[in-house]
Amino acid sequence: MGAADYLLSPRRNHRGTETPSEASRILFLVTLACASVWAWPIADGLVFVWFCLVLFVSTPILSIGWYVLSILGRSRDSRELTPAITRGD
Repeated sequence: MGAADYLLSPRRNHRGTETPSEASRILFLVTLACASVWAWPIADGLVFVWFCLVLFVSTPILSIGWYVLSILGRSRDSRELTPAITRGD
């Protein structure tokens, strides 16, 4: 298993539903962190304005990024979300 397979393959939860890949989860965290750091000086300490800017900027970035990652992950087999799912715990 390579790094690309680990990052891009969808994860199957305990119900068998495919959930986002590790790359999608990392993209979410990085996008929110970068948008938050970028928006704080612009908001000038106003939390509501900062929150709105983060939502406004991160939504299209995440939508496009998740779409691209879903295309890259289509041909990969899904993996279990946690090892406990295969053990039956």
